[in-house]
Amino acid sequence: MRNLIFLVAATSMLAACSSEKPPPPPQRPQPTVFDAQLKALDKAKDVQKKMDQRKVDLDKKLKDEGG
Repeated sequence: MRNLIFLVAATSMLAACSSEKPPPPPQRPQPTVFDAQLKALDKAKDVQKKMDQRKVDLDKKLKDEGG
């Protein structure tokens, strides 16, 4: 019985190892219903970065002028 279990386990492990190459990833992601929302979110993040940089620049300018 132990030999049978060992034999089944060994053959299943060997069968799991395959020399075939995995399929290539898809070239383009498929469109989803969330694409428009994700695009808007990315745009909002870009605007936020610009606003944060502008605040830093204005704060520096104010500090340099003695304010």
